[in-house]
Parts: sequence; structure tokens; C-alpha cells
Amino acid sequence: MKIDRRRFVKAAGAGLALSVLGAPGIARGATRANIKAVAFDAFTVLDPRSVNALAEKLFPGKGGALMTTWRARQFEYSWLRSLMGNYADFWQVTSDALTFAAESARLDVSAEQRKQLMEAHLQLKAYPDSIDALRSMKASGLRLAFLSNFTRAMLDAAVQSAGLEALFDEALSTGRVRAYKPDPRAYQMAIEALHLSKDEIAFSAFGGWDAAGARSFGYTTFWVNRLGVPQEELGLAPDATGSTLTDLAAFVQRWNTRPL
Repeated sequence: MKIDRRRFVKAAGAGLALSVLGAPGIARGATRANIKAVAFDAFTVLDPRSVNALAEKLFPGKGGALMTTWRARQFEYSWLRSLMGNYADFWQVTSDALTFAAESARLDVSAEQRKQLMEAHLQLKAYPDSIDALRSMKASGLRLAFLSNFTRAMLDAAVQSAGLEALFDEALSTGRVRAYKPDPRAYQMAIEALHLSKDEIAFSAFGGWDAAGARSFGYTTFWVNRLGVPQEELGLAPDATGSTLTDLAAFVQRWNTRPL
């Protein structure tokens, strides 16, 4: 698990740092609240690689390029629509991004192929580490919520497909506020839905940009860096980084049992 060195040194100088082996990220002060809930970006829990595999099956040798452009435009379009004040839900954004990606790759995507690629997002399974880690967090008394750009229908379908119905207290779609992450209105949803203070909620990010957004908002933030990519250069580091939800569960446990 990676810990931001500059923040650690600063905390140590103030006499607030925990031991290196036992530190749950960076101590921010003895009065820091315990974490009572975790809000998750959907892709920290749900594995999107099945969509990639389908794309390669449908378009051998070209599926990877299609997916790279599709994923990039999927999120770029959400950010651009937020900036323009021209909201469309994430299902529409995903469809529009697929149209661009197919044209960019010069692929003739049939109506049936398009349907398969879109509906693959409704059939996602959980990463192998997800279920046990979520059960462990749930058993410890934590409340769990999705906080995702997915539409509510997309979230509900994926939760059912992955067998997560009994684990999550809330499935929060940014469609509620018609503003995509990293807009502060999106992150605010967890506070209002869970009736907790900002300090009592941890955010689990899949993308480095989302980790930066959640830290900017003020959440204790854990980056589940499943892809092993570099940290985004946005001037904000997550409290801690790991590669699985098991790492996240350990982080929250150490945070809540830290010495004051």
C-alpha cells in the first residue's frame, strides 16, 4: 500500500504520524472521526474486463483499440457535458462514445453488435477479491454505498448480476443531481443519503482523477489502483493506495483502530 511521503513527513513533524506498518494512510489529527461508511466508484467493485473481451471477440485484432477510445470518450463526454451544462445520462453518454469509437476505428458495428456491447455493462461481475472484502467491511458495521456515474438502472442490473444485493445500503447514481464526478454535487450525495458527516465517509476510487476529485471534496480517499497506473498530476494525493478491496478493508480497519 502506497502512502504519500510528503503528507506523511508533515504529519510526523506535527507528532501525529502512526507507525509505518500500522498507519492507515495519513493521520490528520487526534480528533479525526472514525469511518462509518464507504462510498465506492462502481469499477472498484465491478470488473469491466468482460466488455473488453466481448469487443475483441466481435472485432478480432481491433477490440482493444475500440475499447481504448470508447472508455476515453465515455468519461470525456461526461466531463464535457457537465462543463457545458448539457446533461445526458451515462447510458446515453456511453452510447455516444461507442458511436465515436467505432467511427474512429473505421468499424462497421451492426445493431446487434452494438446491443451486445452496451448490454455487457448490465452483466458485470465482481472482481475476485470484492465479495469477501465487502462482507468483511459490512460485518464490521460499515455502511456501503455505490457512488457512481452509472445510471440507476445500470447500477441495479450490475448489482444483481454480481450478486451484491445484500451488501450495499445505497446505490447512488450521479443522475440524481445531473452532474458527473468530480463535480462536488456528485460527492455530496453520499452525505445526504447516509446522513453522515464528510469525515465519517471514505471514498473508494477506481480512477486517479476520481481519487483527486474526492480528496478535493474532502473525503478520506483510498485509490483502488487496479490498473497500476501513475498518480494523476492534479495536485492532490489519495490518503492511501492499494490494488484490491482487501487493501481498502485493511486501510479502514487501521484507520478506525489508530491510537489517538
